[in-house]
Amino acid sequence: MKRSEINQAIDGGIAFCKRMNFHLPPFAYWSLAEWTTKGHEYDEIRDNMLGWDATDFGLGKFDEMGGLLFTIRNGNHKSDKYVKPYCEKLLLIGQDQVTPYHFHFAKMEDIINRGGGELMIQVYNADGDEQLADTPVQVNTDGHIYTVEAGAIIRLTPGESITLPPYLYHKFWAESEAVLCGEVSMVNDDTVDNRFLEEVGRYPDIEDDEPARYLLCHEYPPALE
Repeated sequence: MKRSEINQAIDGGIAFCKRMNFHLPPFAYWSLAEWTTKGHEYDEIRDNMLGWDATDFGLGKFDEMGGLLFTIRNGNHKSDKYVKPYCEKLLLIGQDQVTPYHFHFAKMEDIINRGGGELMIQVYNADGDEQLADTPVQVNTDGHIYTVEAGAIIRLTPGESITLPPYLYHKFWAESEAVLCGEVSMVNDDTVDNRFLEEVGRYPDIEDDEPARYLLCHEYPPALE
């Protein structure tokens, strides 16, 4: 991805949050210059990859197949320093922008439509070869447990949510207009816990065609000693 594309996406995400009256934490707005003044008191942000995350999944078409996320809080299975067993994220999903089929090996998550348009989620069980199974899928939307056919599309209007257990393939997109989507889950580790159906890249290669206005969650400089 070009840095200009990332800057534009985050600027748009901040504006969208303001329209939805969702307030981001202060570190959402820190520049590189501000980050270089931060010491070890902010290690939780660095170590647990809080903050902005933008990806085109290595496909080069962010508006069609991509995602802009902001991790608000997260634990860390790799360190005893952090005891939080949960994670909270925002997913800022553009109209008709698709997050491709994937499941998580360990993480259970609730995906919540916080506002905007309607969120569409297509679901499949994973089979023993980690492919799409043709078996019925048990769904839980806001405490309503029911069964749908493989490949069913669940429509979430603002305020509605769905629980996604491990090994449940899901693909989602915003219909008619952008969606401010919340995620409440177990600890998130994108380095090991994602299984995409098709081979894609989780973190993009970045072409710095302009300076970064914000840093992504894997770009923070070391703590000021």
